[in-house]
This record gives sequence, C-alpha cells and structure tokens, in this order.
Amino acid sequence: MIPVFDGHNDFLQRVVASGPPVWLDGDGTGHLDLPRARAGGLVGGFFAIWIPAPLNPNDAAAVALMENPPFAMALPDPIPFAEALPHAFAQAAALKALERTGTLDIVTSARGIRAALAGGRIAAVMHMEGAEAIPDSDGLHLWHAAGLRSLGPVWSRPTAYGHGVPFAFPSSPDTGDGLTDAGRQLVRDCNALRIMLDLSHLNEAGFNDVAALSDAPLVASHSCVHAVSQSSRNLTDRQLRLIADSGGLVGLNFASSFLREDGRRLPVEGFSTMLRHLDHLLAILGEEGVALGSDFDGALMPRDLADAAALPALLAAMRDHGYGDALIRRIASENWIGLLERTWGE
Repeated sequence: MIPVFDGHNDFLQRVVASGPPVWLDGDGTGHLDLPRARAGGLVGGFFAIWIPAPLNPNDAAAVALMENPPFAMALPDPIPFAEALPHAFAQAAALKALERTGTLDIVTSARGIRAALAGGRIAAVMHMEGAEAIPDSDGLHLWHAAGLRSLGPVWSRPTAYGHGVPFAFPSSPDTGDGLTDAGRQLVRDCNALRIMLDLSHLNEAGFNDVAALSDAPLVASHSCVHAVSQSSRNLTDRQLRLIADSGGLVGLNFASSFLREDGRRLPVEGFSTMLRHLDHLLAILGEEGVALGSDFDGALMPRDLADAAALPALLAAMRDHGYGDALIRRIASENWIGLLERTWGE
C-alpha cells in the first residue's frame, strides 16, 4: 500500500468532544480515526487547531446557500484572543493526549517524521488554522515551544494579521486588503522559527504580501484550482506560478464544493474532477509541487472518497489515469515530507 501524508484535517475538534477513544476505536462518524487511517495507508499529516465560527460552511443555513450558486457568504467577525485561546488550548491538549496513546508522534522535524513512520506511528504536525490564539511574537514563541510547526495566519475571517477569503462562488480570491503590520512581523517571525506558513484561506493581497516577504517555500496546504472551479478559496494560475517559483507546494483539497466546476456543495461523483485539478496543478507546479490536503472532518467529501479508508481508491484512479507509481508516491507522501525538510531545515 502506498503511504499517504495528508496536508490538512480538522479531527481534533472531535477528540475535544469525545476523548481519545474516538481516535483509537472510531465512533462511526466523521472521516478519520486510527482504524480508518490504517486501512487507507494514512501515515501522517497536519492536525489543525481551529477556533469554531458562529456561522461556518457546515451549518445548515450555509449548506443551503452553497448548494445553489451563485452565493457570497459574509466573512464572520474576528474572534478575540481571550475567546480563542481556550479552544486552541483544548485542541492542542487533545493532540498531546493522542500522543500519549503511543499510536501517534507530534513531529517537529523531518527526522521526527521518519522516526514515527519507521516505528509504525502516525506522524502528526501541529497546525493552527487562523492565528487568533497568538497575540504577539512572544505568544508565537510559546506555541512553537509547544510543538507548533505550521500556521495559517487566517481562516475565512479577519485576524490581527490579515484577511481571509469569504466563501463565495463565482469569485476571485482578490477580496480585500493585505497583511497588517502585525501580519508582516508574523511572517518574519515564522521564517526565523522555521514555522511553515500556510496560504490556504488567505486572500490574494495577503498571499502577495507573504510571497514578497517570506524566504521559505510558499505552501497552500488544502486548496484547489481556480481555473477549474471559480471559488474564492481556490488559487489562480498566477498564484500557482508564484508557489512554483518558490519551490513550494499545493495540497489538493477534497472538499466537493471547491472541486466542482459548478461550485455546488454536493458530493463529487467519481474521480475525474479531482484528476482535472491534479493535472492542472502538475502542469504548473511540476511533479514535486503537488500533494494532498484532504480537509477530513472539515468539509463534504466526494462520494467515492468518503473517509480516510478510501484513500487507496484515489491512488488507483491516479494510476488508471496514467500516473506512474513514482509520481503517485510523490503526490501521496514524499512531496510533503520533502517540503517540510526544506522549510524546517532538518
């Protein structure tokens, strides 16, 4: 079985709600747990800390809106640090609890990834999606000491650091202002600490600012192609070329609404749409710049990719499409590990 290293999941919220047994044994819900990870060949990935929004794309009202484009959801209001921190702390503690089960390592280096894989444990990167729980540079250093190695300055709402894209279709990602002064300092601090900066959810002006400031490879951990699906969350060819020029990477998002050409929040049927996005990414980023970023437990999955256990079906579709085993291995895991080695410097 070809191993998979995944660029994004939102599983930690389920652990906060249910405890570590939801990881060890599963509860029949969601997209991810240890048994399904083993069944699908999932060996590691980015476990996101995310502050719940009062209205998010999985709520009933938003789902009804997104099922019938065109739509343009308003950006949620900013979330204050004092409100965000308890949520972030609980999810970080949940990831630490998973580590104590002996089935998962929180990895902070490429060496750590390889050691976890060699020991048969899941290699988990602590990621924060939206920096509401980081008040300043001192706070970032504290989170780094706790194991944070990947950070998206925004989710799809504003923070002290920048502006996210709204959920809208059809829409350009050019939806607002760039990074704030604090956001520019955040980029410099992340570069100094070797924390990977994640551009998924950041608007185009903020993306441009990171591209101009950062000395690390540019990364969008869970995004799709705007030329195929005109969602505000998807990346334009110009953005993809900037990522390619930096030696960076894009992880293909499995969210049906970002994959579908019509933008509807309905399950994608089969794998042809996903393969069209992958073909486009490969044409611009090359074979070392494309990976996977599922968004498990955070989005509506394709019908034939309902959870982590179904990952081999996606890899089989790549093979049937004409991708060789070497390319499939790069997309499935090797490109993420190589990118982290280049970013973390270890």
